[in-house]
Amino acid sequence: MNSRPTGWITARSPPRTIVIGMSLHSPYSAQRRPEHGVPRPRRLVAVACSALLLGLPVTAIRVEAMQVRAALTHRQPVADGVEPGARVVSRRMAIREALRANPNVRISSEQVAQSRARVHQAVALPEPQLDLSLLGDRAELRPGRPTETDLALGITIPFPTKIVLQGRVARGELTGAVGDLELQRQLIVLQTNLAYDSLLVSLLHRRDLEEARTLAQRFLERTSARFEAGTVPRLDVIKARVDVAQAENDLIANEVSVAGARVALNRLLGRPLDAPIDAADTLVIPASLAPLDSLESLAMDRRPELRTVRGIRAGVDAAASLAHQYFIPDVGVSIGRTSIYGEPRGFTTSIGFELPLFPWQHERGEVAEAEHRQRELDATYLDVVAQVGEDLRAAYSSASTARRQAIYLRDELVPAASEAYRAVSASYELGGTSALEVLDAQRTLLDARTQYATALAAANDAIADLARATGVPADDFNREVP
Repeated sequence: MNSRPTGWITARSPPRTIVIGMSLHSPYSAQRRPEHGVPRPRRLVAVACSALLLGLPVTAIRVEAMQVRAALTHRQPVADGVEPGARVVSRRMAIREALRANPNVRISSEQVAQSRARVHQAVALPEPQLDLSLLGDRAELRPGRPTETDLALGITIPFPTKIVLQGRVARGELTGAVGDLELQRQLIVLQTNLAYDSLLVSLLHRRDLEEARTLAQRFLERTSARFEAGTVPRLDVIKARVDVAQAENDLIANEVSVAGARVALNRLLGRPLDAPIDAADTLVIPASLAPLDSLESLAMDRRPELRTVRGIRAGVDAAASLAHQYFIPDVGVSIGRTSIYGEPRGFTTSIGFELPLFPWQHERGEVAEAEHRQRELDATYLDVVAQVGEDLRAAYSSASTARRQAIYLRDELVPAASEAYRAVSASYELGGTSALEVLDAQRTLLDARTQYATALAAANDAIADLARATGVPADDFNREVP
């Protein structure tokens, strides 16, 4: 185990090498380790103070400071900070697993299989019937030698058009079940997209909060050094410490959001709720949206609600045609053989069918029911068309607005807040601004980044909802990297 204290730095300056031991610990130094290859801000302070006291060159220190500034401003993808042992999933992988593991999808799939089986039942021919009669027994259930034996084989033959229409009615019900399955799958895809984006934005907030904590710690070190030099009051040090504590508290609060997002995503994927999981994708700004007219025509063709109503309507039309054929009876045909003891065998052929002697019963019954069902579905279709149009316009407006907000934050607010922070920080180094102005600029920068991350998530969620409203996969809406 290395026994050298934390903060030991070797500063080399020809022709001599000086080893300086520093003890610049903070309450947070053990909680957050800098990334590999990123110099620690406290080490810079140690080297800078030692070099100034001993008259060493500070060129290397300035270069190291520039490396720190570049490391702090560089924004790595969220997937770079995954937990050890966590399963990293992409958005497409998460959607596939959610569709495979969700019980509601399995329920709808089984209902589709049941409807498909009912189609085969509807077009199946009736089974033949075999009857055997023994006459002349001496007692009940005590067969002896009967005096007469009757054997008959019969079958009921429906009119051919009835079989065809029964199949169409069953296929209409199958179309409705398939539409319900597609609707359920779309809802699961939307929920998975929302959960995935929630995890991404939580991790993005955590990264911004970690950067804010790093900036707060660096400012505390600079303020403490200036206080020791007598250039700033003690109140500035207190304010800097409060800002560090606030940054640490914000990170602690962010842990709840990250944990909740992971639990929600695990539940949708059918995994243990406490299983470690991270996202492989990043939040990006969606590409420009297609015109509303083209999306509306696409929605009218692909929305499962409309296809379900159209399929059920076709089945009801077949049912109405079937009800109107009440006057076409089914025909029953049977062939029998009669054997009487002591007499020659005889054969019997019979044909039977129903007589529709009371047509008004059918007209006021199943025929009227089918006609009213047709009118009901006509009104239902008009209402669903209006609902789909309203839903599409609301989703389109939300997606367009969210996209414009994200672009504005990316191009205007975040760069302006970053530039303001750099200017105020540089002015503070020269004694031109107060610590309160630096802390305010730092909070403004953090707020701008937080708003941008939230706007990215909102834009991606709006695109997922627009894909659902259009009836197409969310991947069909192209995205552009911010």
